[in-house]
Amino acid sequence: MSRLFGTDGVRGLANRDVTARLALQLAVAGSRVLARPETAEPGVRPVAIVGRDTRVSGEFLASATAAGIASTGVDVDDVGVLPTPGIAHAVKATGAAFGVVISASHNPMPDNGIKFFGPGGTKLTDAQEDEILALLDEEWERPTGAEVGRISRYPAAADEFTEHLVRGLGEPGAERPLSGLSVVVDCAHGAASVVGPAALRQAGAEVVVIAAEPDGYNINDGVGSTHIENLSEAVIQHQADLGVAFDGDADRCLAVDALGREVDGDQVMGILALGMKQEGTLADDTLVVTVMSNLGLRLAMEKQGIRIEETAVGDRYVLERMLEGKYSLGGEQSGHVLLLDHGTTGDGVQTSLHLMHRMARTGRTLADLAAEVPKLPQVLINVKGVDKTRASTDADLQKDIAEVEAQLGETGRVLLRASGTEPVIRVMVEAATQDEAQAQAERLAGCVRERLAL
Repeated sequence: MSRLFGTDGVRGLANRDVTARLALQLAVAGSRVLARPETAEPGVRPVAIVGRDTRVSGEFLASATAAGIASTGVDVDDVGVLPTPGIAHAVKATGAAFGVVISASHNPMPDNGIKFFGPGGTKLTDAQEDEILALLDEEWERPTGAEVGRISRYPAAADEFTEHLVRGLGEPGAERPLSGLSVVVDCAHGAASVVGPAALRQAGAEVVVIAAEPDGYNINDGVGSTHIENLSEAVIQHQADLGVAFDGDADRCLAVDALGREVDGDQVMGILALGMKQEGTLADDTLVVTVMSNLGLRLAMEKQGIRIEETAVGDRYVLERMLEGKYSLGGEQSGHVLLLDHGTTGDGVQTSLHLMHRMARTGRTLADLAAEVPKLPQVLINVKGVDKTRASTDADLQKDIAEVEAQLGETGRVLLRASGTEPVIRVMVEAATQDEAQAQAERLAGCVRERLAL
């Protein structure tokens, strides 16, 4: 069958693409791969963690997932609504065999998804996902009687995750390291609606909360990290020191300064990298980013002696590179930030805590810290209806790209990416000025249309 797993699990329109039947099948296959009897301790039944975000469809999908897992003879601890990184933490903290998250992250409410975490709360490899897919329709010997699994609620998971997040700040002798800072928190009516504000308050911050009234239908609806305009207005209204916005499953975080100006994932990573280098906790003085990270970040890090490692787009590729090189910090422009000394996956609440901790320890404003990681103007144009397979081989197009790169020099950058699902080439240009970035992006987009026309 075709490969269901994308860069972040299986995702699509709930009850059309992502059905209860598919959830049941994936749960059974995933359990058979990740909780094999031969890997369990004698006399100890394996346990899986299941959690979800606030989408109404998550209720039936989580139930189907739990049923599928229990049918394989694995016990289920259902944590209910919890951020994706909280579910990863529960897997690691309890020694569970694996975990399953029902969430479509920042996607609109009608979508949903299914994502697995392996032992230790880590994302699966491509090989593990392929093994799960190979078992989807396979007949198997089902346990019966006392051999089937039990399904239990695990309500303590949220409090345990909150305590883990605050403890990660590790401020010696200070129980409330964020005291004196005020923050507006946009929870996207999502999975962090309780945990996010609770963690920030426990750390000592003065917290104003918006978009934290999930009703099953309003997740990501004009709020959260993909719609930060409301956050900007609220920060100005409440005269807060900053604002932070999570997405539906709280694995990403964007920020705004006291004047409501966006501080994106690149700048957040840059601020954290500079602080960690100063404190001696930035492993090998290296930051791992994707090809989409702004040239301004790269230049700022180079100036401060921090090396950049680059990966393909997708936080799973960032994580792979970090694990390979034993690096401690990485992420994406979109706000996925991985702090591997404190967790196993991108964590928006954790990111907000450590960003504010940097402000508290330095006594500097977010605007001041962000100024050390300036953003170069960036223009992205999607060129549709072209032969994306020739993007890297067409000699005339490569000549056009080389000419633009020569004109931009060291203060600009060109990136052409083929869409994974459509006949589309994404043309991205960064330059010293917005006008130059726009002009060169339009020039290259025209070249792509002409050279790669179908």
